[in-house]
Amino acid sequence: MIQNFFEIHHSDSSSRARTAVMHLPHGDVETPVFMPVGTKGTVKAVSKDDLEEIGFEIILANTYHMYLRPGADIVKEAGGLHEFTQWKRNFLTDSGGFQVFSLSSLRKIETGGVTFRSDIDGSKHFFTPENVVQTQAKLNSDIQMQLDVCTGYGVTRKEAEKALKITSSWAERAIKEWKVQMEEGYKGILFPIVQGNFYEDLRKESAEFVSSLDTPGFAIGGLSVGEPSDVYVKMLSHTVQFLPRTKPCYVMGIGTPEYILEAVENGVDMFDCVQPTRVARHGLYFTRHGMLSIKQKRFERDFSPVENTCGCKVCRTYSRAYLRHIFREQEILSSMLASYHNLYFLHQMIKEVRESINEDKFPIYKEEFLKQFQSKDV
Repeated sequence: MIQNFFEIHHSDSSSRARTAVMHLPHGDVETPVFMPVGTKGTVKAVSKDDLEEIGFEIILANTYHMYLRPGADIVKEAGGLHEFTQWKRNFLTDSGGFQVFSLSSLRKIETGGVTFRSDIDGSKHFFTPENVVQTQAKLNSDIQMQLDVCTGYGVTRKEAEKALKITSSWAERAIKEWKVQMEEGYKGILFPIVQGNFYEDLRKESAEFVSSLDTPGFAIGGLSVGEPSDVYVKMLSHTVQFLPRTKPCYVMGIGTPEYILEAVENGVDMFDCVQPTRVARHGLYFTRHGMLSIKQKRFERDFSPVENTCGCKVCRTYSRAYLRHIFREQEILSSMLASYHNLYFLHQMIKEVRESINEDKFPIYKEEFLKQFQSKDV
């Protein structure tokens, strides 16, 4: 298996939080790390130059969407995602499992794979653990995910057991195909995914199973899918205790400061979410004192920046009054500026998180940050 891929730098003395570095094909990635989501090969309303300027080292693309359009063969012909998009740093690719189960109007899950219809034109397709690995190898992703079966909050135990059984078998098949791809020159790595819904014994079973597979790292799926926040906290802390501390842990689909900080405290190294750019398109800005809705009339003559202490180019350049104006006029620039600011905010927060861990002060940082953030004094 891949040696020295993950190097732990420092573990916080009073929590499971730690700093580390992942050595990936397109450069090192410091952890903990928040990864912006570029589902279709682009982070919405943000250029790759802006992402580089902020300092991101890894972003996401989605296998389901890239497979449907423009097609993995076209991306491969272009030289992989890095050449196709001109983002020369790292890509993590989601297997597309979540999209198959959430977007497809017709799907049939069998032990062999999943048949589904495209959300674009209704055309019929078939995903297997093997061809999803092959597709991600064509994309030349630096970290790829296995195909898994996603279940929502509130499903029955029988449904959760069936989904976990299939996910586990698909993990073994995906790893076998990944090793074939590596023999053919592919340099990316693969993470299996912990499932089990919200049943503690199934989560334990799944975590122990993926730990036995000897892969470079692991992902935890099926959280932040509509469950109450206290359930998220409980299930996350329950699950991580069954995963080895020597490898990176990735919780899929979390992007709010509250959820990120909880994950870090539990020893999670990686997280992603569309939330920062999605809320930006609705005129919401992250600030140290909570979310600011720029559409409010009180900002009509407010010529101060979104946040005085923020060093991003949006806050250095534009006033709340102007940002409110372009949002109300539905200017494209509004989404661009809000998305930049929100990604900058989270990237800066994660840098501070790493510093606090290295100084053995993470619990203090978490408490002080959330006290201010949840004050909603914006």
